[in-house]
Amino acid sequence: MTRWTPSDYNPDDFANRRHIGPSPEEMADMLKAVGADSLDALIEQTIPAEIRQADRLDWPALSEAALLARMQEIARKNRVMTSLIGQGYYGTVTPPAIQRNILENPAWYTAYTPYQPEIAQGRLEALLNFQTMVADLTGLPIANASLLDEATAAAEAMAMARRQSKSKAEAFFVAHDLHPQTISVIETRAAPLGIRIVSGSVDDLNPEEVFGAIFQYPGTYGHIRDLTPEIEALHAQKALAIVATDLLALCLLKEPGAMGADIAVGSAQRFGVPMGYGGPHAAFMSCTDGLKRAMPGRIVGVSVDSAGNKAYRLSLQTREQHIRREKATSNVCTAQALLAVMASFYAVFHGPVGLRAIAQRVHLNAVTVANALRAAGAEVAPEAFFDTVTVKVGVGQRGILAAARHRGLNLRSVGRDRVGISVDETTDATVISRLLDAFGIEDATGQAEAPAIPEDLLRDSDYLTHPVFHMNRAESEMMRYMRRLSDRDLALDRAMIPLGSCTMKLNAAAEMMPITWPEFSALHPFAPADQAAGYHEAIADLTEKLCQITGYDAFSMQPNSGAQGEYAGLLTIKAYHRANGDDQRDICLIPVSAHGTNPASAQMCGMKVVVVKSAPNGDIDLEDFADKAAAAGDRLAAVMITYPSTHGVFEDTVRRVCQITHEHGGQVYIDGANMNALVGLVKPGEIGGDVSHLNLHKTFAIPHGGGGPGMGPIGVKSHLAPFLPGDPRGGEGAVSAAPYGSASILLISWAYCLMMGGDGLTQATRVAILNANYIASRLSGAYPILFMGNRGRVAHECIIDTRPFAEHGVTVDDIAKRLVDNGFHAPTMSWPVAGTLMVEPTESETKAEIDRFVTALLAIREEITDIAQGRIAVEESPLRRAPHTVEDLVAKWDRPYSREQGCFPAGAFRVDKYWPPVGRVDNAYGDRNLICTCPPLESYSDAAE
Repeated sequence: MTRWTPSDYNPDDFANRRHIGPSPEEMADMLKAVGADSLDALIEQTIPAEIRQADRLDWPALSEAALLARMQEIARKNRVMTSLIGQGYYGTVTPPAIQRNILENPAWYTAYTPYQPEIAQGRLEALLNFQTMVADLTGLPIANASLLDEATAAAEAMAMARRQSKSKAEAFFVAHDLHPQTISVIETRAAPLGIRIVSGSVDDLNPEEVFGAIFQYPGTYGHIRDLTPEIEALHAQKALAIVATDLLALCLLKEPGAMGADIAVGSAQRFGVPMGYGGPHAAFMSCTDGLKRAMPGRIVGVSVDSAGNKAYRLSLQTREQHIRREKATSNVCTAQALLAVMASFYAVFHGPVGLRAIAQRVHLNAVTVANALRAAGAEVAPEAFFDTVTVKVGVGQRGILAAARHRGLNLRSVGRDRVGISVDETTDATVISRLLDAFGIEDATGQAEAPAIPEDLLRDSDYLTHPVFHMNRAESEMMRYMRRLSDRDLALDRAMIPLGSCTMKLNAAAEMMPITWPEFSALHPFAPADQAAGYHEAIADLTEKLCQITGYDAFSMQPNSGAQGEYAGLLTIKAYHRANGDDQRDICLIPVSAHGTNPASAQMCGMKVVVVKSAPNGDIDLEDFADKAAAAGDRLAAVMITYPSTHGVFEDTVRRVCQITHEHGGQVYIDGANMNALVGLVKPGEIGGDVSHLNLHKTFAIPHGGGGPGMGPIGVKSHLAPFLPGDPRGGEGAVSAAPYGSASILLISWAYCLMMGGDGLTQATRVAILNANYIASRLSGAYPILFMGNRGRVAHECIIDTRPFAEHGVTVDDIAKRLVDNGFHAPTMSWPVAGTLMVEPTESETKAEIDRFVTALLAIREEITDIAQGRIAVEESPLRRAPHTVEDLVAKWDRPYSREQGCFPAGAFRVDKYWPPVGRVDNAYGDRNLICTCPPLESYSDAAE
């Protein structure tokens, strides 16, 4: 008898052995717990049969090794050139310590938005450093923790100026020398808001006719000028001044704040973040103190914890769209936290002396080029510049561009008779030699020593004076600082993050690796198309797969966040109605349970939001919906729904909702936030959807990065395809600065689809539904579970009702903070129902981790019982004292529960225990005492007192 027995285990099966958490044996145990005979039976009980797709996703899966080989093959189809295009994107050197310890480190890239500050102190400190860096360099006191890209930051600034300006004018001035993509996105944003754009040279500005103006400094063609007179003239008319600027240039140039600017915007890309064919990059915005409550995006501030120690948190959260909904100042949801962290560490790494040295080297290289060209008789403009010049070449433009490409250089085509040259941190003598050779010039006569910056435009103020920017920059010290900050945080590399509607799933290493390869990271977004053939092939294949998954006919990859996708989708609907002569269609029906970004996006598109009620079971109230659709009549533009619903249920009425909408001539927008419950099982484009955005940073495995990057491409049916966002270099309807948004991270979602295969993606959806129902079943005796659906099943998430405990003084905050003691990020709090916790385990979590989470919640339930039965007062309970720090553990213990119970509850690891660096953070103190830049060291001791 042979001992040889064939194995059916495939170690290269990525979907089932790497991505999907529970093993087949564990799934069998979980199915018993939920009372389902099989996974098929559970899906049949959960998803209405009439909406299930008939066909399967049919592409095969690749192993990790095969995937990386395929990626290398695609990468070789891109041609990496030295970019001298500029236009807001520059070559930069990512310090290897930052690449390895931040960009490639899951402790940084798998974290969630820091809404739970106690477990995000590391990220929050890094983002506070970013804000300090931006505030210092722009000369304005308040900065946010990043926006999506420079163009959208400029559009946000325009909208902010309109809200805050005391001028009665309805027009907005845009200087001609803004980057073209910025002008395009501003025009898109202005149209639905009824803002008239006036453009011209800076000298054409008429302050009396505008509520605000935006200038580029340095200009897109290199010009620099002191904008103080123009800004003073605007202020005299109660208008606001915005300056789009460059952080590296501001290391040498007079800062916008010194000119009187109200708002400054720009991109931090050249602070160590690769171009990546367009992104992701952290945009910035800073403003005067009086405008801080109107600023969009997130602002990190300094507060204190329960012991009086310094603690960071997101400040002024009541400004955010999730709370303000259609009254929101913006729909900004995803920031670019990971990239802002990289940029902040670049500033810490180099310090002000290093940054100034880099800026001087860049500038003198640009002067060297300009001097050599002028010496050869070329007409070079402008006289004063930082890093960019334009050269008049007449009919020889095409030949010069070709000669440069032949030498491995990309120049910028400007008009019909000029070329633009922007040097950057990577420019050296060899690059300059090749550049001049393309013009037929032997070589530079020597390195320039005199600057081309007028004396009155040279900066005379200090910046980056805080000690963090003056650390010992030995790599050992930098590495330890990065490690210290990451150790303060709780990310997916430590524990499950069970956030409802945020799908914090595995971000596999193999999916992440290619984004730092030079063939993908070093391409300029406006490089000639034939140099990006690999990108185009990858994007085309991803598009084809997403069409198959969703049932849509076309996709735009331009939106670089989910909220941006919502906005782009609604603009597409508006453009479709306009083309049909239906300009009057301006009403958008949105259920009361919708994401906060939905009504905010509709308002930004100039639509009137009409809220639809929910039925008692959490579904859309169909009668109310039908009545409001009929009342809207020929004014109905769209309905925005989430499917499965925001309450985590597959509603039986979804086809009817779509039908009613179409009967009244409206279009159906299906929010893609819950796509992780649909892939392979239901196609939104087949159940009545006309357009959806997909949160690639949720369902399709792009990491959340501590609050960004994200991608929100939109899929549409064929009748909407002609109205998708246009090219930001001149097309209509552009919503982001680059044609494919944050193109480099599209590779992550493509890799995910390739390694999972069609069947693997479908199995992931099925297991996500199993995991959620397992949690609901395990907890149902201890906590009420809301909205179980008509068949007693939840979708991929479930809502735990903690409101009954309020009569005993226990809040949803108490439970969330107590989960920190167990080593867990809290589920989504008080949304979509106040006083509840919404849990989404995803398919990636193992049964062991889910059981640990259940154990933690059951132990918390026992602690609530102790309070309810009078064994301990709520104020003295471990729930109210949570989270417990190491300082609590070693301090004098005078609490009515043991150290063991407080610091090592049932769900916590013993050896690998996560200790929050601070106790419960005082939110009200932080808003009353707003500090949004690195405070002086003595203020820390003041706060403690």
